[in-house]
Amino acid sequence: MIRAVIFDLDGTLVDTEPLHFAAFSKVMGELEVRVAEADYWDRWVGYSDRDCFLAMLKEHGLEVDPVLVQTLIARKAIEYQAMIAGRDLLYSGAADFVRRCAERFPLMLATGTLRQEAESILRSAGLRELFVDIIAAEDVERGKPAPDAFTAALGRLGFMLRERDAIRPAQCLAVEDTLAGIEAASSAGMKVLAVGHTSDLAALTAADLVRPSLVETDLDDVLRRLARPS
Repeated sequence: MIRAVIFDLDGTLVDTEPLHFAAFSKVMGELEVRVAEADYWDRWVGYSDRDCFLAMLKEHGLEVDPVLVQTLIARKAIEYQAMIAGRDLLYSGAADFVRRCAERFPLMLATGTLRQEAESILRSAGLRELFVDIIAAEDVERGKPAPDAFTAALGRLGFMLRERDAIRPAQCLAVEDTLAGIEAASSAGMKVLAVGHTSDLAALTAADLVRPSLVETDLDDVLRRLARPS
């Protein structure tokens, strides 16, 4: 039985991955490094800023200096914030699906983006009050595909709700759009609904359920299918 829903943000609720790539590309361009778009979509989509920059620096034989990485993250945040300001970024059907879930379950956000960015996007979309809290890039040591964000989200949810009957990982539904996100949620012991907003559906088959988009996802159908014996 599902008792909580944990959403990813980028590529799941909002069409921001192209903007993330553009911001990464601009910042890395300042180091005279060209980031191939195919590499981003095939290998790094779903990663945190820190993990993306670490991978890009190593890929191009540059020194992985912690101070440099933090500088790049800060520069990218400035570029990205300018790109998202005042824009409607929600996927079709995303707001309705979140609201349907919020009517029945407590919601958390587990995202590899920075907290300020996540807060800004949810507030602009009028959805922030529907989420108990946010686990962002700053809150975990390891980004997806490590399970840390989802484990932390469940821990935070339990702390804030203080329910006598604690919610177990298997009672959580994670909504994701990338293989890294699916691996993270599955490793945390959660059920996973994957939506094909940013990835081919064939690449998402490790999820418990796969749907082309949130507008084509019926919550009651999802819950019925997840309740069936394996």
